[in-house]
Amino acid sequence: MLTPKQHRLLLYISEEVKKNGYAPSYDEMRDALNLRSKSGIHRLIASLEERRFIRRLPHKARAIEIMRLPGDDPSPVVDSRRLRPLSIAPRGEAGGEVVSLPLFGVIAAGTPVEALAHSDRFIDVPGTMIGRGENYALTVRGDSMIDAGILDGDTVIIEPCESPRNGEIVVALIEDQEVTLKRLRRRSGAVALEPANVDHETRIFPPDRVRFQGRLIGLIRRYD
Repeated sequence: MLTPKQHRLLLYISEEVKKNGYAPSYDEMRDALNLRSKSGIHRLIASLEERRFIRRLPHKARAIEIMRLPGDDPSPVVDSRRLRPLSIAPRGEAGGEVVSLPLFGVIAAGTPVEALAHSDRFIDVPGTMIGRGENYALTVRGDSMIDAGILDGDTVIIEPCESPRNGEIVVALIEDQEVTLKRLRRRSGAVALEPANVDHETRIFPPDRVRFQGRLIGLIRRYD
């Protein structure tokens, strides 16, 4: 699912593309969503693109292609407001053979998401991969962390952490609305969320607009 603003913007762009053959301007998008500045539109566009709802075509004005609409992807996603792990159901002690972790769903390795408040899905992982606290798992959607070896479809293991170290890959909650997986860089009193893909931009925020939900401690990849 999308946040309400993401949903409204996506439908607005889709309607305008169908009607006019091209996307609305950023000023038109701002007015349609009653936002004060275009910076909010830039963030929403980046979110939709990284989640593969839209694609911006380079070197062309107003060139946005609709990739899919809400409802086209039934995959559950993590609730950005309640990103807390459910109880672990162990099938062996940590460090032993297998531990079952709650699998919350999809996190954009790009930008965020809002949705299910609970999950009844679990994934078995080696006990040696478990960190401190009530760890949980997320499925990655997107390509913004590929140069860090994190690919679309991977499952990441997250250890709860509110004060991660500089340079760690973290689950960050932005403005209590958006959750994303990025590398943390602290810059002169600001928080930079850095992708590992040159096609994506680093996003910089004041510290009070970002809360950290956890840090990456493991990754599982399935080969079909």
